[in-house]
Amino acid sequence: MAASATPLSLSFFTSSIFLTSSSHKPLSTLIPNNSLRTPKPLTISSELATLPVLSFTGDKVGETFLDLKAALPDTARAVVHRAIITDLQNKRRGTASTLTRAEVRGGGRKPYPQKKTGRARQGSTRTPLRPGGGVVFGPKPRDWSIKINRKEKRLAISTAVASAAENTIVVEDFSDEFEKPKTKEFIAAMKRWGLDPNEKTTFLMREVADNVRLSSRNIGTLKMLTPRTLNLFDILNADKLILTPEIVDYLNARYGLNYEGDDEVEEDDEGAEEEDEEEGEGGIEVQGTVSEESSDAAE
Repeated sequence: MAASATPLSLSFFTSSIFLTSSSHKPLSTLIPNNSLRTPKPLTISSELATLPVLSFTGDKVGETFLDLKAALPDTARAVVHRAIITDLQNKRRGTASTLTRAEVRGGGRKPYPQKKTGRARQGSTRTPLRPGGGVVFGPKPRDWSIKINRKEKRLAISTAVASAAENTIVVEDFSDEFEKPKTKEFIAAMKRWGLDPNEKTTFLMREVADNVRLSSRNIGTLKMLTPRTLNLFDILNADKLILTPEIVDYLNARYGLNYEGDDEVEEDDEGAEEEDEEEGEGGIEVQGTVSEESSDAAE
């Protein structure tokens, strides 16, 4: 009996991106007959979502649109999965380290004679078999960072935001509504917007005012993000996503189909590299002249 297809879900609870069916298929059915088949190009579509706009009092004052790039359903999970793995792995510091038996201090003397003791032979007290000895195949400092293309990472973020449109609302700018930091007032505002303080909520704002930041920092399930701190993990980990009208315009401009900022960034990078090369060449010439002058002075 054929297994029912599961709906697309970009969350941590359904992280299986390669097999969407619960039944296990033989390996022969997973490998195509033509192994030299050219891969399909990554197709990008646009998803238009209508979001309600709420006032600070919780009343609906209008609607807005979120038009973002999104990968097709058959490639969306793979793109988002690759981006989240890259973010999490690049956060690792890679400073874990252990000592081998050669690096542990001491252990140079043979603990007891080789024979006539009735015990197993031992050549050092720093053997991995003894407490205080070295570690076999333990971790050593290493670089965990991996690379992802800029366009691919942007597509993953826009796909995640577009998939969260069902649990997204837009709230008018409320930076001036808090005269002083008060967590109780912020929780009351969340309840007026239909939010549960016990659910994981992510606020995405253009700028976070000091009173808003101080009023919300004691809520453990809440995250305040700006375009500079926007990341894929907090989007996928949130149950509710709250936007402001300014950030909606920013998302449509930055992650929409009409964004053409890659060429400008690449040109700036190339120009910066050329300037660095010119400065390096100039520095070499200056060092050469200085060395020649010093040699003349010594003569």
